[in-house]
Amino acid sequence: MSISATKKAAVISGNRTHSTDTGSPEVQVAILSERIGALQDHFKANPKDHHGRRGLLFMVGRRNRLLTYLARTDRERYQKLIQKLGLRK
Repeated sequence: MSISATKKAAVISGNRTHSTDTGSPEVQVAILSERIGALQDHFKANPKDHHGRRGLLFMVGRRNRLLTYLARTDRERYQKLIQKLGLRK
């Protein structure tokens, strides 16, 4: 399950740090969070999709690694990001 190009562009524009930013940790975490949210809805309708669940777990792990990196390198940016996205870290 992926998100549409317009939704992805909106997520990028809402979380970027400068005008041409598409790959900062903030943007990557926001995109992953959007994809994870879409997959959660998918699993409510398809509870036996175990292959898709494996992909979800990989995405959650990647998001966690990016958040750990951001917390280690710049604590203020990390705090702003989890507050903005409503994550429970």
